[in-house]
Amino acid sequence: MLLLTRKLGENIRIGDDVKITIVEVKGNHVKLGIDAPPSVKVHREEIYERIQAENRRAREAEAQNGDAAGGTPKTNDGETNGAK
Repeated sequence: MLLLTRKLGENIRIGDDVKITIVEVKGNHVKLGIDAPPSVKVHREEIYERIQAENRRAREAEAQNGDAAGGTPKTNDGETNGAK
């Protein structure tokens, strides 16, 4: 882990596209400003963990539904068997 010391108004750069600015310091709280392109997802850790957990649940449900559903076989022309 890289540890950096920054003062109010100073920045940290991550790659060419992400800039983090120290916006406010009050007691033991620090407010950060993050400037990043829309393609870079930025989340607080607790939100990121919730997203990851939800994604895992969705994958598991999809796997269970896919295995259980089986589906109706289709013919080469896209019609379901027996349906004309």
